[in-house]
This record gives sequence, structure tokens and C-alpha cells, in this order.
Amino acid sequence: MNHQYKSAAAVALICSINNVHGFSISPKLHAPTISSTPFSSLQNNVYTNAPTALTSSMLQMGTGEEQEKEDSEITRLKAMAAKLRSEAALLEADKAEQMADAAEKAFRQFDTNKDGEISITELKAGLEKVLKQELSDQRVEDLMKEFDNSGDGALQLDEFVGVDRFRNKLEEFSREEKRLASESQKFALKEKEIAAMLEAKAAILNDNKPTTGDKVISLLPYLFPLMDGLQYGRFLLVGEGAESNPFVVAVAILYALYRSVPFSGFIAFFVLNFLGGNPGINRLVRYNMQQAIFIDIALFFPGLLSGILGIAAGGAGLQIPEIVSQLSTDAIFVSLLAVLGYCSVSSILGIEPNKIPLVSKAVDDRMPTIDMFDIDAEGRITAAPRKEDEKKDDEKENDEKKK
Repeated sequence: MNHQYKSAAAVALICSINNVHGFSISPKLHAPTISSTPFSSLQNNVYTNAPTALTSSMLQMGTGEEQEKEDSEITRLKAMAAKLRSEAALLEADKAEQMADAAEKAFRQFDTNKDGEISITELKAGLEKVLKQELSDQRVEDLMKEFDNSGDGALQLDEFVGVDRFRNKLEEFSREEKRLASESQKFALKEKEIAAMLEAKAAILNDNKPTTGDKVISLLPYLFPLMDGLQYGRFLLVGEGAESNPFVVAVAILYALYRSVPFSGFIAFFVLNFLGGNPGINRLVRYNMQQAIFIDIALFFPGLLSGILGIAAGGAGLQIPEIVSQLSTDAIFVSLLAVLGYCSVSSILGIEPNKIPLVSKAVDDRMPTIDMFDIDAEGRITAAPRKEDEKKDDEKENDEKKK
């Protein structure tokens, strides 16, 4: 009988695990009975699912124990972190209290007159005593401005930050001064390089201050327009007493020599044009050579205009009065002498005669300047970039930065 009850209990346990409801035990002490479910099917279900169910139950029990261990470890770590934060807060509080005590002690040492504040004189004396170095008045004033929040020109206890902060700020000032000094030195070096470059360019162009010899030589090119302009001074130079006038005599001799050379006008034109582009000649001399050519060209237009008017008047059956021709030619010659006189005086003084309307502007455009070329590291002359090219380079650089 006991054996039957043990078997029934085992089967009931297995069935409960596998959700088998077809098994029941009679309340009477009889053998176990099985409902409509075939026993063979129940037996197969028991043998098939029993190991799986037992394994699942064991895994669930193991997972629960591991979860409890993890929760316990997390709780322990949280408690430890809270304890560490509490200890850190206590250390910070102790450190702040120590710093406050040290600052108050240093404040009393700096406040020599015991008036409850530190003046700029007391700050300077205290820092020099502690740091064992001499400080400039400007440096101490900078410190005072940095920490004087009230702006009353003195430090109170709540504004006194301690010697270490003062030392750090002084070191910061020192680093800033060194940086500024380094930048200033770099700027001065760059300016020196630019000045050397300009001097080298000026030497190549011979734009240096003219010597006495250069000033004298710079007068000679104006003989060229003077000789060609004598035709307009025939009424002034030829007359009573002309032979006794030394100026007229000298001009006559020069004109005779000038005309004694065949094609003297063309030769003078090409010589002045060639030498005017030679950088080995001083700029003042080259400038006067170019300007003499333009003045000589300008003399061509009055003669051309006079000829056109004469032809037009003859065609109309009119005759230009002699007095009109004389006055017009005299005016042209006097104007020429005034221009040449201005150029001569300016050249003697070493000043470029660049105030002649139209003519001087044309000469300035032909004269080479230091902006027209550069000098590379090997001392070779290279063409300077044009403004259009520089503008394009700047635009390209800006586009690359935007990208």
C-alpha cells in the first residue's frame, strides 16, 4: 500500500510540473486512478518533459541568486561612493578654511598700519618681502586693479586672495609681457627687412638723393627743348642790342653748334629716350631727360596749330596780322622759358620738377618705381604681382577659408 502511495505521489508531482490534469488520487485509500487521458500518453509526457522542467527551475533559482548578489554589490558601491563624497567635501571644507586662515594671516602681515585695508604701498612692500624680488610700481598697480573689486584703491580682507594668487598673476603678467616683447621684436625685424628691401630697390633704381654732379647734369637735357623752341623767340632775340646781350650770344652759339650736327634733333631725342631708361643714372637726371622729351613734343603743337590757321585764313582770303603772329610766338617762347626756368631751379635744389600740367603726369607714368618689382632671396629682380592678381589671390584664399 505504501508503495502505491509513493508511486502516486511521484506521478502527481511530475504531472503538476508539466501541467497534467488527467491524474487524480482517490480520497479513499485505494490505488490511484487515471482519467480519460491514456496512461501511455501520460507516461511519454513524463519521460519527455521532466528533465527540461527540472533544468528550467534550477536556472531560475540560479538567476535569482546572482541578481541578489548584484543588487547587494550595487548597494555596497553606492554606499562607498556616498562615503567618499562626504570625505571629499570635508577635505574641501578643511582646505578652504585653511586657505582663509592663511589669507587672513597674510592680510594682517601686509596691513602694517592696521587700518583694515591694504594700500598700494603696503601691497608693494609686502610682496617684495615675501617674494624677495623688486616689483615695479606699474606691476603693483596692475595687481591692485585686478583684485580691487570695490575700486577704492585698496584691498579689503574679502578682496585679498593670498600670496599664491598674487604670485600666479605676476607670472601671468610676465608671460604676457614676454609675448608682447616677442611680437614687438618680430614686428621690428619685419620692418627692418622691409626697410632693407626698399633700400635695395632704391639702389637698383638709383632713387637716392642726387649729388651735386647729378644736379648739374640734370640741367643739360633741357637744352634740347630750348634749341627747338628758339624758333618761337625770333622776335624777342633778334632786335636792337641783341648782339650785346650775353644771354642771346650764348644761346646763338649753342644753337649754331646744335644745328651743325646733321639730324641733331632726332639724335638728341633717341639719346635722351635711351638714357632715360637706364637705372644706373640718378632718378633726377632720368626724370629730366624724359620730361625734356615731352616738352619738346609739346612744342610741336603750337607750330601745327599756327600752320593750320594760316592755311585756313589764306583759303578764306584773309591774312593774319603780323602783330598777332608776333604776340603768339612771343607768348609761346616766354612760356617755354618759364617752364625751363622752373625745371632748372627745382633741379638745382635736388627736387623733381613734377608740377608741369599734363607733361609731368606723363613722365611719372613712365618712370619705374619700387612697387613695380621685387627682389627674391637670391637677390634676383622679379616682377611684382599686379593688383588684379593680388585681388584674385585674396578672393581664392577667402573661398578656401569658407569651405
